[in-house]
Amino acid sequence: MRITVVALGKIGLPLAVQFATKGHEVIGVDVNETVVDLVNKGEEPFPGEDQLAEKLAEVVSAGRLRATTDYADAVPGSDAVVLVVPLFVDDTTGEPDFGWMDSATQSLAENLTPGTLVSYETTLPVGTTRNRWRPLIEKVSGLTEGTDFHLVFSPERVLTGRVFADLRKYPKLIGGLTPAGADRAREFYEAVLDFDDRADLPRGNGVWDLGSAEAAEMAKLAETTYRDVNIGLANQFGRFAAANGIDVFQVIEASNSQPYSHIHRPGIAVGGHCIPVYPRLYLWTDPDATVVRAAREANVGMPEYTVGLVEAAAGGSVDGLRVVVLGAAYRGRVKETAFSGVFPTVAALRSRGAEVLVHDPMYTDDELRGLGFAPYHLGEPADAVVVQADHPEYAEVGAADVPGAKILVDGRDVTDAARWDGVTRIVVGRASSPA
Repeated sequence: MRITVVALGKIGLPLAVQFATKGHEVIGVDVNETVVDLVNKGEEPFPGEDQLAEKLAEVVSAGRLRATTDYADAVPGSDAVVLVVPLFVDDTTGEPDFGWMDSATQSLAENLTPGTLVSYETTLPVGTTRNRWRPLIEKVSGLTEGTDFHLVFSPERVLTGRVFADLRKYPKLIGGLTPAGADRAREFYEAVLDFDDRADLPRGNGVWDLGSAEAAEMAKLAETTYRDVNIGLANQFGRFAAANGIDVFQVIEASNSQPYSHIHRPGIAVGGHCIPVYPRLYLWTDPDATVVRAAREANVGMPEYTVGLVEAAAGGSVDGLRVVVLGAAYRGRVKETAFSGVFPTVAALRSRGAEVLVHDPMYTDDELRGLGFAPYHLGEPADAVVVQADHPEYAEVGAADVPGAKILVDGRDVTDAARWDGVTRIVVGRASSPA
């Protein structure tokens, strides 16, 4: 097949490489000329994705993958076009911003030729594929969906850093606007993906047709919103437990020993491209979802709550204190700051008069400055420490690495208590341990 992948980001590029490894001709489209140039050289434009560097170099050198900024070069004659263009959400209103996706869809439609399968993998509000993309593509292209081309929704279900493993591990969900479109999507994804054996699934691992684009759209929103709601519940349990001298981690471990309990862990923040965003997309189409809204509010409040723990341990004020935040990334071993808890944590500390510095083993000083942070180096003095990201390196950090520190608030339960002897150590979800 000839396949076009639109947007060569942290999901799109591994997808394009995966398709090419199955022997297909793949053309990637991206607006970023630097990304296009690097891909055409067989060089990964971003670090941290397992197996991407070697797989990319292999398929580019074999002539099975190339990149371009020109839709007219990539789209015409394609058997399938897969779009993984970012969708943004307004922080205040929760309203989706379709700007980039509208532009990409317009360009796609201008170059669409009959017989093409068009698959959106970007997470969308329920109804978007049918009510937004179909009329736009039909209007611009002059083609009719279901007759001249097929349109489906098939959500990506992978995490950056392990995309290739996740593509094999999880069923590929599809939802078409017509049965014929769903059949085309099944044939396509079965030809470009491999699946691990999963005896734990109710049906065999592979391509799962959910019967409609709306069902596939909701499935992605449901699985991610579930996590946000679960974490919100864990955070509320953690706040109550800490206030009453209870170790919530023991409570969760005990509860989850029963097979119907799957409580997640509390923490300083919920970050990343998915979990903080997709519940808002769900709320946009289901504003009466009070449980979802309450969980989102609970999770948004955790950085402020965590800074309050520092403030209380400091005698009621952090004004004038030098506070180090460990971790700019939204989660351990991922060089990504999308919706990272570092931003509200730093803002809350600064608003209280603290001098705030940020450390992250994955970022250079210049990169941290570019994010608006003053960089910190282990060995420099500070009054207090807040752990924001669960980088494994932080399990080895102790009081000797932060001279003068009197307070540690661990928002990820990653530090070793023995290394912080003499320091008031507080783990979010647990009562504080005295110095």
